[in-house]
Formats: sequence, C-alpha cells, structure tokens
Amino acid sequence: MRESAVKKIAVLTSGGDSPGMNAALRAVVRTANYYNIECYGVREGYNGLIHDDFLKMGPRSVKNIINQGGTILKSARSQEFRTKEGRQKAFENCQKLGIDGLVCIGGDGTFTGAKIFNEEFGVRVIGVPGTIDNDIFGTDNTIGYDTALNTAMDAIDKIRDTATSHNRVFFVEVMGRDAGFIALNSGLATGALEILIPERKDSIDDLFIKFRNAEKTGKASSIVVVAEGEKLANVYELAEKTKSEFPDYDIRVAVLGHMQRGGSPSCADRVLASRLGYGAVVGLMDGKTNVMAGMRSNDLTYTPIEEAIKKHNEINKDLLLISEILAI
Repeated sequence: MRESAVKKIAVLTSGGDSPGMNAALRAVVRTANYYNIECYGVREGYNGLIHDDFLKMGPRSVKNIINQGGTILKSARSQEFRTKEGRQKAFENCQKLGIDGLVCIGGDGTFTGAKIFNEEFGVRVIGVPGTIDNDIFGTDNTIGYDTALNTAMDAIDKIRDTATSHNRVFFVEVMGRDAGFIALNSGLATGALEILIPERKDSIDDLFIKFRNAEKTGKASSIVVVAEGEKLANVYELAEKTKSEFPDYDIRVAVLGHMQRGGSPSCADRVLASRLGYGAVVGLMDGKTNVMAGMRSNDLTYTPIEEAIKKHNEINKDLLLISEILAI
C-alpha cells in the first residue's frame, strides 16, 4: 500500500451545482477508503466547515449516486467564509477532527476560497472543476459541461420543431455568464443561424445581415443562440430590435435557464468526475496542494489554483467559422 501525506480528508461541493458532482464525490470517498484514509463529507460547502457540519463517509455512503444530478452534500455560496473570522472557525473545526486535506468541488469562487484557506492555515487543498460553463483553465472539460450541452441541444431541437412548423424566429438563451462554450457548441450542433457569445464583439447590423441573407436563400425559420453573458444586448432586447427591423417576423424568446444545471450526468461527465475525484485524493496523498486536478489530452494533470482562476479556456475560433459556413 502506497504511503500517504494525508490521514484524514474532507470533501465539499460549493457554488453552483453541476451534473456529475455526485460522481466526483463518490470517487473521492471510495478512493480514500481504498487507501485507508478517513473521509468526511461537508454539508453546504464552506458553510459546513464553519458550522461543524461534517459527515463520516464510507463506500456505502455514496451508493447509487453516480447517476444523480445535483449534490447530496448540498451546496451554498458562503458569505461568512469570505471573512477571516469565518475561515478561522472552519480551520478550528478541521483541527478538531484532525483533517489535513480538503477536496473542493466547484468553480472559480470555490477555488479562490480553497487557495486563501491553504495560504492562511496550511491545510492541503485540491480543487475539482465542477461547473457547466467549462471556463476553468487547466482542464479540457469541466464536470457538468457535457451534460448541460446535451440538455441545451435537446431543448433547441424541440424548439426548432415549433419554429419550423410556424415559420418563426426563436432567440434561445443558454447559460454562460462569462463564457460562450455552451452557446457555441449547442448552436453549431443544432444548426443555429447565428451564435452570440461574450468572447466575440458582436454587431446588431451583422445579425440583421444574417437574417437578410437567410431570406435570400429561402429560410423561413431561424434559431439564434445567445449566451446569457452576451455583451451586445440581452435576449429580449435582441428580439425587440429584430422585430423593429423586420416587423413581419414572428419572433419568440426561450430562456433555458437552470434546467441546464440539472439532470442525470452523461457518460462523459460520470467518467470525467470519477477520474478527477480519484486524482484529487491521489494528489493529496502525494503531498500536492493548492492545485486543481484536470484532464488534458486525456491525461490527469495538476494546475496551480491561481493559474486555474486567472486564466480561462479559449473559444475555438475554427468552430465559429464552421458555424457561419454551415448556417447558410
């Protein structure tokens, strides 16, 4: 049995939930058990650290959860953990149980909290990227992204049936506050006329040109996919401006919202979560800290949390070009 730099660890899920968090939790708990490391679950993210809400976990604690969306540990955004006093309480509770390693499943905010906690108190921390936006640097995909993408694609496919039946134009908003990965890939996969994302400077005139060109080619219905973080305008304003320019268009708006964050995780997300949960525990055992476990080119890697927070995955410009070519 390999040596371990940690004896007791805790795992938490924090920030927005994403499909596959439970699969990651399951992997952490069972990997810890395999290597004879005590493992505790923390309820409601960093709030649980502060309020001493720990749960001893073993292999049976995580049975039948690999297929469940959300997180059985619950999640929260902790205001108290942003304070030095709150983090002091959290550290004292970790000390009381003898916890010397922490696995933090979440996104930017989760990783920022983990980094500060490590720097202030020396508790080893490893992040696991769980967010549907896919905007964390250091991993090709984040846990939940593939499921959210397929949920968006399925919804847009259904919307297209109505759009085609009634010769309508639909503006469909998908999640992506600062990143357009869901919008770009779901738009390409569903044959959207236009895809509007925050990473690119979009123009209302260019959008109108797309509609005019679509008319010339005989298109009677169209889908425009808009990331929620689109800087040009929100989805309702875009619909209003388009209606003013094309008064004969039958225009509708669909906001997919939080349905993208729920549901049973896809096979890809279950496998990714399992590999990253395992990687987090093994990383702690090897003495790693203040890093995030990720998958790059199908290999397990560790990226400094500071780098994972500051940098962002870049949009594939080839996909933008392909989406424009195929939208004729």
